Amino acid sequence: MQERTGQFTFGGKPFTMVGPELRVGDRAPEFELTDNDMKPFRLSSQAGKTVILSVVSSLDTSTCDIETRRFNQEAERLGDDVVILTISMDLPFAQKRWCGTAGINRVKTLSDYKEATFGKNYGVLIRELYLLARTVFVVDSKGVIRYIQRVNEGSHEPDYKAVLNALAELAK
Repeated sequence: MQERTGQFTFGGKPFTMVGPELRVGDRAPEFELTDNDMKPFRLSSQAGKTVILSVVSSLDTSTCDIETRRFNQEAERLGDDVVILTISMDLPFAQKRWCGTAGINRVKTLSDYKEATFGKNYGVLIRELYLLARTVFVVDSKGVIRYIQRVNEGSHEPDYKAVLNALAELAK
């Protein structure tokens, strides 16, 4: 499996990313993750919709909490043709508990806890921590990656405006 160093830090400390470095224009790799009810969820189930993949380390951290709440607010304005999925290594029942406490009702949280196949296939698995690195992917209705934002420092939030601008460009 491919590994990359120097692209991601957490608290200023560099870590190793496992998996390929996907690029805009690549076909989004299919995945099967676990939803909050312990059921499988596949990217292909969203065919025909634009999908924002908000990848976070853990919903139980302040930055990931803020990010997911923000995307939940943005989802209210985006309509039914846009789906926002927040993906972490958190266990599904922990995600469900967090969503209930946080009032998350528009973003769907998914877990990569079983084998980290999402993390490995999307190149966002942090080898040393076995967590996912903060990244945002925008996948168009045909399953092609149209935007990628890699947040190089794990304690930083993504640039939400840039993500929404990329989404607006797709709508043109």
